[in-house]
Amino acid sequence: MNHERHIANFRVAWTAIRSNTFRAILTALGIIFGVAAVIAMLAIGNGAQKELLDQMKLIGVNNIEITSILPELKPEEDENSKKFSPGLTLQDLESIKKVLPNIQGISPEIEIKLTSMANGIKSQNKIIGVGREYFKIKNFKIVKGQSFSSYQIEQAAPVCIIGKSVETKLFSGKNPIGKMVKCGNVWLTIIGVLNQKRVSQSAQSELGIRDLNSDIYIPSKTLLTRIRNRNLVSSAAMQANNEEEEEEESFAQQNENKVQRNYHQLDKIIVQVNKTEELSKSSEILGRLLKRKHNGVTDYEVSVPELMLKQQKKIKEKFSFLLIAIAAISLIVGGIGIMNIMLASVFERIKEIGLRIALGAFKSDIVLQFLYEAVLISITGGVLGVILGIGISFVASAFFGVETLVSIWSVVISFLVAVSTGLLFGIAPARKAAQQDPITSLRHE
Repeated sequence: MNHERHIANFRVAWTAIRSNTFRAILTALGIIFGVAAVIAMLAIGNGAQKELLDQMKLIGVNNIEITSILPELKPEEDENSKKFSPGLTLQDLESIKKVLPNIQGISPEIEIKLTSMANGIKSQNKIIGVGREYFKIKNFKIVKGQSFSSYQIEQAAPVCIIGKSVETKLFSGKNPIGKMVKCGNVWLTIIGVLNQKRVSQSAQSELGIRDLNSDIYIPSKTLLTRIRNRNLVSSAAMQANNEEEEEEESFAQQNENKVQRNYHQLDKIIVQVNKTEELSKSSEILGRLLKRKHNGVTDYEVSVPELMLKQQKKIKEKFSFLLIAIAAISLIVGGIGIMNIMLASVFERIKEIGLRIALGAFKSDIVLQFLYEAVLISITGGVLGVILGIGISFVASAFFGVETLVSIWSVVISFLVAVSTGLLFGIAPARKAAQQDPITSLRHE
């Protein structure tokens, strides 16, 4: 069939659609909502996967986290009658180094809340005591200045590295490197500024990841010697410093009107192993080691955030596939709708079909005419569906806090599937139209 006949058949199809625009739009509704649903679901799924990958970057790769906890006191117990545990200490960290000699990195983490001040501006910040390998383990980048040296770590030097929000609030428009910031009663020299880190609400709630941009990082020994070492503080001293201790909300735990004193020197120990395959085995070894050193008191928790996130990723992927399958059903329903409307259209236009055949049109011309109509309706539905799907993704992100990521491939695939659906479900009506007898068709009322 020559090129001119293709154009002629396309024009006939286009004229038929224009003369019944409202019906064509109604016919395309199934395709529109199907394509929009597929794009929106893929965008939400991609956004969820990106969020999980970002969370993996925040917690670091191949990390095991040992978090200190306060065991619950039984009603008949008090702090003096329970089993003794030294709590999570730097000695635990040194023991871990000996038991797991092939680890890539290890760092303590101590968290307290203090008032910081610089340039006459006050701010409430979390002071985080860390080791030298902490930033490498957690995949944090220092954009200004430098990291802690081994000398500064060992000698408990009064230095710090600040988050981006701290720089913006206390040193707006100024270079903070080399300047001083007062944390509690201690003056610290700023030697570095961390890169801006975006932390989602879900990461903060589900993984306990802080707003890293508002933190001030200092060597762990600096915090323990110059600011506070909970492991050395007596109960009387703790009571005398009750107001200051209230700033540390992370460990406040009440049981039948009793507040249990936080005796842990460290809040967390982060261990980075060489390979993902070593995570489970290493965490078991650490669990046995700590159980022995803490006299059987379970005042710590060993967790592997990466494995939890990977499991969560698998669950979300399965759920995303389910949503996409449901959305794909909408496309099939839309295709069936196109077929039904086209079959009805064939019945309504029997005279037109008979007239075209009587004037010399081939059966292939009739087939192409109705196929073109089906494909044009699908293309229109596909375009509108793409626009609607992208719009839904932006609305979900802007108003519902759902992270979405619209992929160009999801748009292309959804559009091609929509066109293919129209082509597939348009074949039956097109063939039925071509099989009409011209004489019978012309006599049809």
